[in-house]
Amino acid sequence: MERVPLPLQDAFLLRLKRWKDNRGFFTEAYRESWEKELGLPAFVQENVSFSRRNVLRGLHFQRPPAAQAKLITVLYGHIQDVIVDLRPTSPTYKKWEAVALRSDSEAWEWLYVPAGFAHGFLVLSEGAYVWYRCSAYYVPELDGGIRWDDPEIGIAWALGSEPPILSQKDLSLPYLSELQPPPFL
Repeated sequence: MERVPLPLQDAFLLRLKRWKDNRGFFTEAYRESWEKELGLPAFVQENVSFSRRNVLRGLHFQRPPAAQAKLITVLYGHIQDVIVDLRPTSPTYKKWEAVALRSDSEAWEWLYVPAGFAHGFLVLSEGAYVWYRCSAYYVPELDGGIRWDDPEIGIAWALGSEPPILSQKDLSLPYLSELQPPPFL
């Protein structure tokens, strides 16, 4: 297991060894003891989504007291995973980071997203299955998000010539400047 820090405070990439042979590969995808070793919260909910090429999901978060840390991986396909630090007291507040997660990489990779971050992803392959573990249960009343194209944040999405495919919910998310008070004071 290799822990690779990311430029955003408290976020990191976890790379796990794959054992390959003529049959395919094997990897130990998760171990409860890693939570303590890596300082992770306990995870209480797991989600899987499937999306086709050019689907953009996000940028989503949950407000306290149900703010979620997430551990995200790709079971099949290739995505550009994006996180935005929304913690006003953080030195990386309003900064974003993009990570390529793909099922055919040399190592099995998980992205750790701390509570207080917005999260989204863009599917770059024909389709992608994304698996994420969450540290808090989903609470619809505490669900929130910001626009994927917020100019204040300025994410460089890996879009081709076609516009992204978004849900009605994601199309109507507010800009960060419209969130008053900020969700993670």
